Amino acid sequence: MPIKISIPETELYDEENNVFIYVKKQDISLEHSLVSLQKWEQRWKVPFLSPYTNKTAEMMQDYIRCMTITQNVEPDTYRAIPASEYQRIVDYIQDPMTATTIHSKERKSRDILTAEVIYYWMIEHGIPSEYRKWHLNSLLMLINVCSEERAPKKQRSQRETADYYRKVNAMNRARFNSKG
Repeated sequence: MPIKISIPETELYDEENNVFIYVKKQDISLEHSLVSLQKWEQRWKVPFLSPYTNKTAEMMQDYIRCMTITQNVEPDTYRAIPASEYQRIVDYIQDPMTATTIHSKERKSRDILTAEVIYYWMIEHGIPSEYRKWHLNSLLMLINVCSEERAPKKQRSQRETADYYRKVNAMNRARFNSKG
């Protein structure tokens, strides 16, 4: 589900070239997806989702460009994004976009999560390539659900099994007034 942001008509000053730049009013649609992630990582050669990647303002502006699904957006338009719209974009990126929660965290944590790792997981679980345009957090949740469903169910230990049957026996003895 894309987000639509509004860029007001703006006048910017380019100090390097000593000129004014005029940005026209425009609405653009953005999509936080595996496609966006892959485009950005191909350019910057660092993992976007890693907490260890220190993203500069230029890198974030470029990620917004990679998220853009509106055609023919002038490059200077991204410099004119108002703070309120920028915050909406950050909130959109962080939104889980699902009601699903997973309580067990059996999947081993990866310090480096890249687009290729996510594509691998999609292939591993047989997730169609069309899902690469889903909101990235929804796609990651789907992958987690697939992993949970495929994981072997935890079996009880011998001690847990014995305790369970002792409790059942005690309940049955009480229920039927028996000693055996």
